[in-house]
Amino acid sequence: MSGTPYAPHTDDETAAMLSAVGVDDEEALFDIPPDVAFDGELGIEPRTEREIRAECSRIFGRNDDLTEFLGRGHYGHYVPSVVDHLSDRAEFLTSYTQYQPEISQGFLQALFEYQSLLVELTGLPVANCSMYDAATALGEAATLADRVRSTSGDVVLVPGQLREGKRAVLENYCDGADLTVESYPTTDGNADVDALADRVGDDVVMVYAENPTVRGCVEERLEAVGDVAADGDALFVLGSDVVSLAVLEEPASVGADVVVGEASALGLPTAYGMGLGIFACSDEFLRQVPGRLVGASEDADGDRAFTLTLQTREQHIRKERATSNICTNQAWVALRAAIHAATLGPAGLVDLANDCVREAAALADRLDEVRGATAPVHDRHHVREFAVRVDQPAAPIGEDLEAEGFAVHVVGEHLLQVCVTDLNADRTDELVAAFDEVI
Repeated sequence: MSGTPYAPHTDDETAAMLSAVGVDDEEALFDIPPDVAFDGELGIEPRTEREIRAECSRIFGRNDDLTEFLGRGHYGHYVPSVVDHLSDRAEFLTSYTQYQPEISQGFLQALFEYQSLLVELTGLPVANCSMYDAATALGEAATLADRVRSTSGDVVLVPGQLREGKRAVLENYCDGADLTVESYPTTDGNADVDALADRVGDDVVMVYAENPTVRGCVEERLEAVGDVAADGDALFVLGSDVVSLAVLEEPASVGADVVVGEASALGLPTAYGMGLGIFACSDEFLRQVPGRLVGASEDADGDRAFTLTLQTREQHIRKERATSNICTNQAWVALRAAIHAATLGPAGLVDLANDCVREAAALADRLDEVRGATAPVHDRHHVREFAVRVDQPAAPIGEDLEAEGFAVHVVGEHLLQVCVTDLNADRTDELVAAFDEVI
């Protein structure tokens, strides 16, 4: 490698470094098992672009042709074509991190608008310019709680019905911070506030609630949950998403210290893995926010300009004083969410959220008329999704629905969960007919 643009060392310099670490050559620095070591052959026969495209088409053609009524944290809404056209501009696609504000003003302004959107929706004054997804945002909130709360507690309380994958990520974060994740009970799809109050004590550092819940229920006693957390000097963290926040109670008004969740409901198709996390908080935690903040300032001429104001990650500035190990962010995805939100406008975003409430209620009423099904299970208002109780075992019904071309969640022995948005609302007639057929 000596003399290359990527490792500009002379032979003498390389020899001196190898001698200092006590090895004869560069290969000795790596311990690669022979069965995975590169032997000079990739084993991939070269093909033309046309042949590769044909092969990919054959592979993709094996996918099941299903209409998804799936939710539980992953939501798809129609993404206007302007989002693709603007976000695919070269100056956005080739921008990694906006370290040089003099050449990144457009992208920085878009991220500032994204942050401003979250501030408007949450009522909290500080929002960062994106996280990986809702699960990692929740994990970052737990480690923030451990840093800022005066209580000596080490317990993070979450709803008993928290989605399994999200809880697994949270537990991974908490393991490194010597925190313990425990559950508090729910009743009829909402938090059991009395049971939560009985559990919160000096050992609790954070209380987490969701609105809407994983079952799609609107949490009706958020202020009471916030009061319980405040009485125990625990951080109150609320989970939601950018569409739901357009019509639900403002988190700041119910005492939320931090808001986490998903913003990928705007700007992205449903990815079931790829996300865009929300992280907003009060001024008190400004210098504890993970990731980055874009701020508005002035340039040398006194004109408004944008720059990365705070960067609390470990990679290049704070190092051992970092508050987070988030090494990059979802800047391009946040850009898409900001473009989608701007395209909808405030009224359009509210209309979309209201449709999520109305469509869910209407579909639940229709499924409730199917003999052998009860919907919704929980006597609550719902956003997008709801649980359906079936008299027969749920798993075979889910399989039969799949055979009819519809994907729903199986969440219990006799429970299914159905999610409806503007992307699948036109297929609800067929879904109801399929339910009637398979039940």
